[in-house]
Amino acid sequence: MKRVLSFMLPIAAVAALLFPVMLQAASLEPVDSAAVQVQQQQQNGVTYVAGGIGEDEAKAIQQSTGYNLHMTFAVGEQDEYTADVDVTIQQSSGQTLLTLNHTGPLVYVQLPPGKYTVVATRNGETRRDVTDVGSGTPRNLVFHWNDAG
Repeated sequence: MKRVLSFMLPIAAVAALLFPVMLQAASLEPVDSAAVQVQQQQQNGVTYVAGGIGEDEAKAIQQSTGYNLHMTFAVGEQDEYTADVDVTIQQSSGQTLLTLNHTGPLVYVQLPPGKYTVVATRNGETRRDVTDVGSGTPRNLVFHWNDAG
């Protein structure tokens, strides 16, 4: 009996120590991204969402629908998100439709079908892309800067 008791005591001690950890693990379920408030905004009749700071907010934006231009801003070798980008979207005629300052790392925009120039500037360094946006699959643009500062 002494032998069985001495064997069971360490198991009971380990179980008692792990029980709070198991309870905590059960509460670490994925966060419902619907609980994150991503604010839809408008400028010059153009609807957009911007943000993505934090995993929950990024997931909420990535799961949003109805936007035909998806932009992501990243820096460094690890492709870390950055939220300090100035963005301008112009129609092919040169008319500016959207101007955002210190935005990102994700910007989703609903544009009328057409050709657009997107200019993204971070720390004085500009990236430019020309894209055709339609009513089908969203266009994905990724703007990357080498420095992480």
